[in-house]
Amino acid sequence: MPLPRLALLTALAMLAFAANSLLCRIALRDGHIDAASFTAIRLLGGALALWLIVRLRPAVPRAPLGGSNLSALALFVYAAGFSWAYVQLSAASGALLLFGAVQASMILWGLWRGERLSAGQGCGLLLAFAGLAVLLLPGASAPAVLPALLMLLAGVAWGAYSLRGRGAGDATAHTAGNFIRALPLALLLGLLGLPWAQLDVAGLGYALLSGALASGVGYALWYAVLPALRATQAATVQLSVPLLTAVLGVLLLDEAFDRRLLLAAVLLLGGVAWVLLGRSPARR
Repeated sequence: MPLPRLALLTALAMLAFAANSLLCRIALRDGHIDAASFTAIRLLGGALALWLIVRLRPAVPRAPLGGSNLSALALFVYAAGFSWAYVQLSAASGALLLFGAVQASMILWGLWRGERLSAGQGCGLLLAFAGLAVLLLPGASAPAVLPALLMLLAGVAWGAYSLRGRGAGDATAHTAGNFIRALPLALLLGLLGLPWAQLDVAGLGYALLSGALASGVGYALWYAVLPALRATQAATVQLSVPLLTAVLGVLLLDEAFDRRLLLAAVLLLGGVAWVLLGRSPARR
């Protein structure tokens, strides 16, 4: 893939991932939709978009939709926790918590499986956890405890989803299958939430954009560029997502980005970068 096209598609994918936080936050903050309805509509929009992308791809043999029930469950837990967390969290703090939980869960799983970190990578991991601690410690600007825990749960679920998807072959078809498998859970959640449902045209639009564009098209773009990126490049480029979310949150949602959040971002993103850019861990 030519470098200019690779850079453009990668940037668009990162913007799509940041847009998920922004769309969810503005929809829930302004009361356009409730969390259960947002989750259900987002998953439906993502399933439709990914199904169409898989079926309409030019010059690609029609692949069967992949996925598994466990991966679909992890996807659903991520989407639901993400939505409920953003009822109260700012876009920036939510993105940092999500990113930190995803990376920490995947790194810790690797350690559990026998991977080893160098001394420098170990320092990076400690820095990343320090960043999470700074963000979560009590204080005037600290996020509320329950939404923060929900976002951490969403991050762990997405980390599990990512680990289960390694080596899945056609990643876009695999993701489409998981979105479709998650639809019964999304429908059940929507039905259970009917007594508390609230939805206007703007809320429906935000949820559909989050599902179809920011999730469906975003994942398809990412999986299109992923084979052209080295593993460290793919991992480190994702460091831009929390920063993009924070900047766009300030510009578009009028959110504050105080010194506490800045310190947490520097420690968390810097620590994760240190781990990812270090030498590949050796196995026993």
